Amino acid sequence: MTPNWLARLAIVLALAAAVFPLAAAGLRGSLLLILVGFAGVAVALAAAWWFLARRGLVRWLAAVVLVAAPVAVAVMYLRAHLLWVVVVTVVLWSAALAAGRAALVAPIKPHEYETPPPRHPFLIMNPRSGGGKVERFHLADRARALGADVALLNGPTDVVALARRALDSGADLLGVAGGDGTQALVAGVAAERGVPFMVISAGTRNHFALDLGLDRQDPATCLDALTDGVEVRVDLGRIGDRTFVNNASFGAYAAVVKSPAYRDDKAGTTLDLLPDLLAEEGGAHLRVRVGDIELAGPQAVLVSNNPYDADDIAGLGRRPRLDRGVLGVLAVKVRGAMDATRLVRGLRSKVLTITTVDRVVVEADTPLVPVGIDGEAVSLPTPVSCTIQRAALRVRVPRHRPGVPPPRPSVDWARLGRLALPAGR
Repeated sequence: MTPNWLARLAIVLALAAAVFPLAAAGLRGSLLLILVGFAGVAVALAAAWWFLARRGLVRWLAAVVLVAAPVAVAVMYLRAHLLWVVVVTVVLWSAALAAGRAALVAPIKPHEYETPPPRHPFLIMNPRSGGGKVERFHLADRARALGADVALLNGPTDVVALARRALDSGADLLGVAGGDGTQALVAGVAAERGVPFMVISAGTRNHFALDLGLDRQDPATCLDALTDGVEVRVDLGRIGDRTFVNNASFGAYAAVVKSPAYRDDKAGTTLDLLPDLLAEEGGAHLRVRVGDIELAGPQAVLVSNNPYDADDIAGLGRRPRLDRGVLGVLAVKVRGAMDATRLVRGLRSKVLTITTVDRVVVEADTPLVPVGIDGEAVSLPTPVSCTIQRAALRVRVPRHRPGVPPPRPSVDWARLGRLALPAGR
């Protein structure tokens, strides 16, 4: 189906979702739906805030309320014989949003450059990354069979010095099978010396590999780039004298990353630290300069190498492009339950600031500020400057790869209306 017809379908389904409750339940029934629904949402959002911002018994009581609120609403709808109306309305709205997003998605394919295969590739592999993917997929043996020189990390290693020594010895490509933090350090060396860089998706989450369109399920397919590959040019973020391929985070997220327990239990560590972070107990008071904008006191700041999807406020999803030449900036300032409610509902206002720039300066009222750089916790002297290096990195990727997933855009109904008109063709 063409984008024009998808836009028309989205509008028709949205109208049906708006009209159906009135037609099926009548005015009185519709008012009941609205009132009970709003009450359930308000209680659930309040419970979510208490769950995140408190510990102990209060947290678990809030968890019970968070689960019970929607169940209670469903029971009330059922007793009023209106549950089927809600189900049908939700299905119509979901279908309308799906059709609208499909109509607005534009295919993304970075420009590819034909270059000869490397003669002396040098690959750095961390056997501990991703739960032992290097050994599980026999990556070192496969790479050596393709003519690569492989260095296995068996303990704390200066990967920057290792990469530079390899280039001095004649390597003409650098690659990493490991976490994004190691990828970023070696990518900085490759960009500095102008040689191609290769990503092998052997980390835990492989965010950079995802945004390059690589296969994250089978990291061995990334080795195809050695024999049948092409090059793409992507941007690099820089923070102080370091590079980052994904993001640099300050405030709440950086404090979570800094915790010694974070690597073993990310979710549990985050829940344990959130109450103090949301209450602004301890930690640095941040000031952020983004172009002509100055933000005072945000609790969390995420600076990314190109922006994430608009609905991804945690920087844990994907970036549709890595070659726009801009930093994505996301800052969160929550001052209480009302602000938390706005954040959960996706209302920007003063709670959430999202923009793109080419330079960000983060200041603090402490001489050092914790920063999470591609998931690695460090402390940097303030002020901290973040910049973007356009098309700084040559990345060699397999010619045949899954590709970058299409973005999940927010639904712009005005744009859909223009697309649905005959002139939209």
